Amino acid sequence: MSGFDRDQVFVVPVRGVDEGPGTNIEKPSDILEQLRNFLMNFQVGQRWVYREQLRSNLLLKLAQIDVDLEHVALYNQRLADAIQRRPGEIMPLFETAATQAARTILFPLARSGLATLAAASNEDGTLPDGFEKSDLVKAAEEAVTGVQVSIKTGMNMMPFRELTADTLNKLVRVPGIVISASVLSSRATRLHLQCRSCRSNKIIHPPLGLGGMGGGKDGALPRICDAPPTEGQKKECPLDPYIILHDRCTFVDQQTIKLQEAPDMVPVGELPRHMMLWADRYLTNRVIPGSRIIATGIFSTFQAAKTVRSAANMPALRTPYLRVLHIEDTGVGPGGTSPFGVRFSAKEEEEFQELARSENLYERFAASVAPSIYGSVDIKKAITCLLFGGSKKILPDGARLRGDINVLLLGDPGTAKSQLLKFVQKVAPISVYTSGKGSSAAGLTASVQRDPVSREFFLEGGAMVLADGGVVCIDEFDKMRDEDRVAIHEAMEQQTISIAKAGITTVLNSRTSVLAAANPVFGRYDAERSPGENIDFQTTILSRFDMIFIIRDEHDEARDMTMAKHVMRVHMNRQDDNAEIEGEIDIEKMKRYIAYCKSKCAPRLSEEAMETLSSHFVSLRKEVQQVERDNDERSSIPMTVRQLEALIRISESLAKVTLSPTVQHHHVDEAIRLFKFSTMDAVTTGSNVEGLTRSQLREEMEKVEKEIRRRLPIGWSTSYQSLVKEFVRGQGYSMHALERTLFVLEKSDVVQFANQKKVVRR
Repeated sequence: MSGFDRDQVFVVPVRGVDEGPGTNIEKPSDILEQLRNFLMNFQVGQRWVYREQLRSNLLLKLAQIDVDLEHVALYNQRLADAIQRRPGEIMPLFETAATQAARTILFPLARSGLATLAAASNEDGTLPDGFEKSDLVKAAEEAVTGVQVSIKTGMNMMPFRELTADTLNKLVRVPGIVISASVLSSRATRLHLQCRSCRSNKIIHPPLGLGGMGGGKDGALPRICDAPPTEGQKKECPLDPYIILHDRCTFVDQQTIKLQEAPDMVPVGELPRHMMLWADRYLTNRVIPGSRIIATGIFSTFQAAKTVRSAANMPALRTPYLRVLHIEDTGVGPGGTSPFGVRFSAKEEEEFQELARSENLYERFAASVAPSIYGSVDIKKAITCLLFGGSKKILPDGARLRGDINVLLLGDPGTAKSQLLKFVQKVAPISVYTSGKGSSAAGLTASVQRDPVSREFFLEGGAMVLADGGVVCIDEFDKMRDEDRVAIHEAMEQQTISIAKAGITTVLNSRTSVLAAANPVFGRYDAERSPGENIDFQTTILSRFDMIFIIRDEHDEARDMTMAKHVMRVHMNRQDDNAEIEGEIDIEKMKRYIAYCKSKCAPRLSEEAMETLSSHFVSLRKEVQQVERDNDERSSIPMTVRQLEALIRISESLAKVTLSPTVQHHHVDEAIRLFKFSTMDAVTTGSNVEGLTRSQLREEMEKVEKEIRRRLPIGWSTSYQSLVKEFVRGQGYSMHALERTLFVLEKSDVVQFANQKKVVRR
């Protein structure tokens, strides 16, 4: 039996050795008979499962059937074992059996003729000389040319790293994320050939299981014309005489898919592994980049096109791939129907409903977020809101309003920001963790790659696409280059990624929440400076965050003592019995509960909640306006309609925690409290410095700037200390006004610092 490469044999019985139960060398005709009987006679209760499935699919013009391997095992255990051990041999027979069964179902009157035909056929499928087909049999054969069989199985999933030489040519089931899918190509199943010399026609049927992944030369065409010579003419056909008449051939679709192992399955310090999947006919166009799937197929090998030149040196070196027999879309990502595709048992649902009704669930859940980190209660509550998310809406005019919540943690080093991000990566059902310094715009959104075989461009999804339906944790957000940060503007609000590269113009989904951690401009947060100077981000990106937390490492003896004891307790526990500090709800249960709430609940605002939110938004705008007037400068953290939508989303997520269908008044109150503690607190920070209002400070800075421009002509330089001596001690200006003025002048390229800020040049 040939393998999936052209003209390559990959299963060879040696001396007829018995390899175990169900793998005895049997006649293909016996196996074909058993498979046909299984499809026609298998019953569950009073239902003919596959007979009915075949009939309904054929009426819909689908020449395809899904077979559950468990059913085959119930019918004949040896047959199921043979499919698992030798799928390369059994699957072509299974498809032949399905085709014969389909013809029998569609044409009951031709049943006896088809049975005679099947019995009379040789083992290679050809008919003996002199055997004539009836017209009814011919009609049946033309109506059903071939039925595709896909195998569903409940086998244990195998990680990429466990696929070894021992699993070659066996049936395997592997999970992963689709990172790219090629365009469809057509492969001939019926070739119509014509001799260019004598014009005789010939039809050949390349086996359906062959070809696809191999890069070797096509050896399917006969090299000698075998047509009989006409009377009175001498036959002189050259070598390789046949040409293909493509308009008379029959083709099927085929597609290559690149599968990457899920990020949570990659060991620390390892690169994620990839595998090529080869799908044909009805298994094509089933997935798009970002889909999380479980692929069942035959683990096989092919001769890669790149190694053709070196094939003489390494004839036995092959590249593995998976010939797909079934694709289970877990529903996660763009191709899925439900948000998470996770199935819950009745007992589990009952448990979750009970948990939703339990007292103080919101506080308990927040306390279970990163329990080994001391304090930061409100930040943990905000992360709880981010994990559950609000309700996404599609308006009548087609506009979409996102339900995902974005949170920015901005603060001093050593305040456990990265640990919070790592915890969210573990507890979110779908998550991708990345560091700003090591991420490019293409790595976050999508890159355009070229297929080495077909030389066509295709898209490969980045972090924001792979985390569709989950959370992207971006650490070191401030270390990203501005042009890379701009790439995620659209993804954060419109939740799409528009691509226009190398002739590819498309839009990818990125329905993700963003949890970002960053340090202030000066490393530590400087309370004497305005938020705008501490936060070196553009207003455009800040307005897309629903909550912005400024975390300061403040010195407080009582708090420091409590924290020190907490840290000691964590380290001592781990040394004693290797037990980590656990929250009230364990991580796995939190993960399942989040998935359950996101799939079952989409709360809506009540009239009372709507009134409270709208009136509160107006008062917030007034408060920000007052702060701007006092400081005589625009706030770097804006208060726009996006912030009103943020309040709505936070309220909805709080209702979702307890599976409440409507947003109640207490949900709105907590949302407003969280928003005031985070974003509003960041807006009003540093409004009054050294007893001066911002307007007074502005006047003093203008005077200092005028003096500096007079004191330092263009091209001159002086020491920083002499300026301090002259302005602060001599003329009585505040130190803060001098520092601020020099900072502003440096930003506008009026002055430059040299020698580690000891020298000021103009």
